[in-house]
Amino acid sequence: MPPLRRLRSDLGSGKNLEIYVTTVIALVVGVLGVVGVVKGEILAAATLATLALLAVSALGPKHQVADLEARVAELNALVRDRLAGETFLTTRKEGLEQRVARTGDLRLAGVTLSRTIRAHVADLHKALERGASLKVLVIDPAGTAPEEAARRSTIPEQTDVFTHRVKSTLYLLRDLPRRDRVEVRFLPFVPAFGLVLLDPGDDDGIIHVELGTHSTAGRDPVFTLTPRRDHFWYGHFMAEFDRMWEVARPATAADGLGD
Repeated sequence: MPPLRRLRSDLGSGKNLEIYVTTVIALVVGVLGVVGVVKGEILAAATLATLALLAVSALGPKHQVADLEARVAELNALVRDRLAGETFLTTRKEGLEQRVARTGDLRLAGVTLSRTIRAHVADLHKALERGASLKVLVIDPAGTAPEEAARRSTIPEQTDVFTHRVKSTLYLLRDLPRRDRVEVRFLPFVPAFGLVLLDPGDDDGIIHVELGTHSTAGRDPVFTLTPRRDHFWYGHFMAEFDRMWEVARPATAADGLGD
């Protein structure tokens, strides 16, 4: 903004008045001192007055900064209060139905995934028929993982519950189209969380992270990550799936689901 326009704007709004007053006084005192119109005592007093105005004008920004810091602190406190568990934890994977049917790269990891596969089997059909790929990670029903899962769920005497759930998942997967685009692997341990990765390598990818609980009924808490908003944690859980995939055993015909 040109100087004259800025001057008119400031005078009209009452901004920076102390700066303009200080400037005028300094100029007047300087000119009068040069031409010798005023005595030294008056010149000294005027100089002190000018310095006082400068000090006062300097306090303004400091107070404004202090006020701004106080408001920022209040805002941070408000944000912390509002970031309660309900704001990022839920019991539903929002938009999963619509996204599964149009995804190109779908990866699932969980203890048995029986509920997830059953709930979205029709969407998985559509996705595979469109040429999508599907990777599934569940616990190994032939290993010790079902016992571990039963202990974690406080039902150590009901190991068969988890074995049957895994087999139910395999039955559903066996009936999916384009089996050549479906890969299943078995984990030798119970995963600490469940994962649903939808086009994880794309800019608009989504990762749903499901936290395991020590119960056999009810829905587990879930939070959702996106690459732009949650860059670090998105990459973290994407890498977690890859690490689990590497140590998992590929399914064979002996498991009831061939390659």
